[in-house]
Amino acid sequence: MQDMYFGLTLLFWILVALVLFTTLAPLTHSALWWVRGWDFPRVHIACVALLTAGLGLYLAGTPPRIGAVILICCALYQGYRVLPYTPLVRTELALAPDTPADAQVSILAVNVLMENTDHDRLRALIDREDPDVLFLMETDQTWVDAVEDQLARYETVLRHPLSNYYGAVFATRLPVTRAEMVFLSDDDTPAVLSQLTAPTGDFFFVGLHPKPPVPGTDTEARDAQIKRAAQMADRTVLPVVAMGDFNDVAWSWTAERFKRYGDFRDPRVGRGMLPSFDAHSWIMRFPIDQLYLTRGVELVSFGRLEHVGSDHFPMKAVITITGLDP
Repeated sequence: MQDMYFGLTLLFWILVALVLFTTLAPLTHSALWWVRGWDFPRVHIACVALLTAGLGLYLAGTPPRIGAVILICCALYQGYRVLPYTPLVRTELALAPDTPADAQVSILAVNVLMENTDHDRLRALIDREDPDVLFLMETDQTWVDAVEDQLARYETVLRHPLSNYYGAVFATRLPVTRAEMVFLSDDDTPAVLSQLTAPTGDFFFVGLHPKPPVPGTDTEARDAQIKRAAQMADRTVLPVVAMGDFNDVAWSWTAERFKRYGDFRDPRVGRGMLPSFDAHSWIMRFPIDQLYLTRGVELVSFGRLEHVGSDHFPMKAVITITGLDP
């Protein structure tokens, strides 16, 4: 019995140390991958903290109870960070469901997963949704060839196939003033920067897919790309729509900085997390496929579509351009 108590006590303090580290480390804003990665599982950390706090209250003595209080504080902080992405707060974006169909613009963004060979499901999705703007990520030459029939229906198509998981395709039937693949940081991940004409006015579309924090890849380039994207599309000239696989959760400090620089609004705020990755897991899912809108863009609808074989769910938005106030 004493050995069991010792084992539980040891486990308790190990978990206290882990929860405390994973809660405090991201506060440093370090770009190290093993620090930035802890931005993602905040809900999971909060759950572990609460369960471990229960163990601390079960154990006898003052130190475990102090540890339990620390864990509860960590759980409350983690909950505070994700609270905006629940229905418990006010929304940042009201919906405009009564927008006439001829004033709407549909946008479909899909990280296809380069090694995914289920091309038919994506082709069928594009055929069914028939978006005005299409943004595909992780497209190598095989994927570009697979969707050529769909791309042929668009007046403007940008293809940048790569075999390193960061290829991209952009297509639109809207009139285009400018559309190009740009490199917003020192890495080899292209972004889309375009000026499009909707039925009710012009707007900028920015498509992003920076690298995630994984072993061997810190986040300097990702953070710089996200920041520069917010600065390049001038919201004082035209409204801006930013969409894509940001490889960053909606509640990270990088995402908050992006919103602040660009004066963006997030449709997830006040509605729910709408996790988009990993589509193959029921537990480890995070909201990393983002949509951000500035003033002058109203949201008709935003949602996650069905699984198409990728590790990301497709994301679809329908917007309308109302223009900037004079």
